Amino acid sequence: MFRRTVTALGARRAGCAVLCGHLLERKAGCPRFGHRGNFWTHFHLRTMFDAMLRFVALLLFFLLPFGTGPASADKLAYLELARQGWNYQLRTTMVGRDMGIRVHINGRDLAGAALCVVGERPHAQTDEVLEAFRGLLHHSFGKPMPMRYAGQDARACGSGRTVILRLYSGHPPNAALSADLDWMSEAYRLGLPKGRQYAVSSPAMGQTFFGYRGQGTHLMVKQPALGHPGTLERAFYTSILIEELYQAFTFGMDVLHFDPTVPFLSKLQESPQRMMRLPWESRSFMRALLRSNPGRLCAFDVFMLHAVGRAPVDQTVEPQFIDYIDTHFDQLSQLAEDTMTDPRFEGIVDQTCRRPA
Repeated sequence: MFRRTVTALGARRAGCAVLCGHLLERKAGCPRFGHRGNFWTHFHLRTMFDAMLRFVALLLFFLLPFGTGPASADKLAYLELARQGWNYQLRTTMVGRDMGIRVHINGRDLAGAALCVVGERPHAQTDEVLEAFRGLLHHSFGKPMPMRYAGQDARACGSGRTVILRLYSGHPPNAALSADLDWMSEAYRLGLPKGRQYAVSSPAMGQTFFGYRGQGTHLMVKQPALGHPGTLERAFYTSILIEELYQAFTFGMDVLHFDPTVPFLSKLQESPQRMMRLPWESRSFMRALLRSNPGRLCAFDVFMLHAVGRAPVDQTVEPQFIDYIDTHFDQLSQLAEDTMTDPRFEGIVDQTCRRPA
């Protein structure tokens, strides 16, 4: 994913707390929200695991038979990747943020939440991905995800348990993004500076905010402009939309993946690429992004969807969440295996999760 921030903002001052996130070829911070910090130091929490994870994954690649689900993967590798991917930690970056704002990290909180689409109407390819993901979420969480198109103004979405998805093609709609965040700040009492102008900084970005009136999630994703996109374009736009949806509804975070010889286990894993100066619509940019991580959800990602939907824990950043996965590994493995082979989801899951050439 390009940009993922989770922030808690006080009403008196736009304090920002980042629960870890990162950008490909960028330093993670509180993007254009009054603070631009360097949070690469957060990754020391994961450095100690990185060498071990690469070693275990390499052993799996050579010693274990290939398959579509976690039955062919090592349990330790799954548990370690779960620890890294569900490891948000609250970090205050500005003085004055009201620490009384409740921050609750559990993707199950969004089970049954509505997806409200604004901006452009979904392209046919976008609609295919949305419908498949809605089905997958219903299958995994046990509750349907209502979806509707609300026009150009996010205010028409209402607040409550709603995820806003703004779709666009062509030039980034900075004014629309600014209007969306102004309204969300009012609706959830986030404390964002009123009238601030924000800029779209990547073709796929998502923010989750915690305010006095609950949490709100805003996604902005670029979609195809052409009626019949080519193979590269289809893969690119499918990849960025799947990733934003998955992370928004699970709170899974990006995990850096440096060794190109080690196979991917998850769409959350990202191999840094040189992309900063490339136009978003260029073929070079699209190819680089598709090299950075799997284009669709891997067996591990589906495994974790079932874990998030079933674990009887208060928050998925607690050690008890990993304990649940450990105890129920076989059950979750079978659920993931069955889901990966379900034809309803074939357009958004990746049976191999191999790195593109």
